[in-house]
Amino acid sequence: MGLEQDTRFWDRAAAKYAASALADPDGYEQTLAATRNHLSGKTVLEFGCGTGTTAIKLAPDARRYVATDISPAMLVIARDRASAEGGSKAEFVVAIPENAPFESASFDVAIGFNILHLVKARPDMLRALHRLLKPGGLLITKTPCLGELGFLPRVMIGMVVPIMQAIGKAPYVASFSSSQLEAEMNAAGFDILERARHGSKPKPEARVYLVARKR
Repeated sequence: MGLEQDTRFWDRAAAKYAASALADPDGYEQTLAATRNHLSGKTVLEFGCGTGTTAIKLAPDARRYVATDISPAMLVIARDRASAEGGSKAEFVVAIPENAPFESASFDVAIGFNILHLVKARPDMLRALHRLLKPGGLLITKTPCLGELGFLPRVMIGMVVPIMQAIGKAPYVASFSSSQLEAEMNAAGFDILERARHGSKPKPEARVYLVARKR
């Protein structure tokens, strides 16, 4: 999938995505709580913000909060949600880190939840985030590491996702481990400070929460 195809897919999916329930609300709240610890007085960039749920919740904790997404339709819903909740400090901008209209070293913190496995050019995005962060700035992510799933789930994903993609019903999806993701972050100029697994289910989820610092 190219950039235009990705945009069209997420524009079509926006309404359904907005109506979907969180798979693990308790795990999500755990992620929000951990992230808030890093936002006070900070200028924050969220990439892949979708329909704005996280931005609306976290923006009050930051000095400035800019939420970006590739999909204009997603951001229409995000702005409507923010307005319905009495307004929000979050600013919503159609962009990806690689072409975002911001100067280098503009942000103290960059946040991306459940997005990196949907990015084909992940190393390019990580380098762009490194550029946008101030020296010592933080990159905070929570990412499904599908390479850590059991054998049968990985086989099913490998069989079903390409079929769904061929008919326009699924986006690009990458399979990698948390160690591979950390290696990509290291190569882009980040050092890992925190590692966690935020999930309320009995077994650890494949989703890894990372806090990394720009070198």
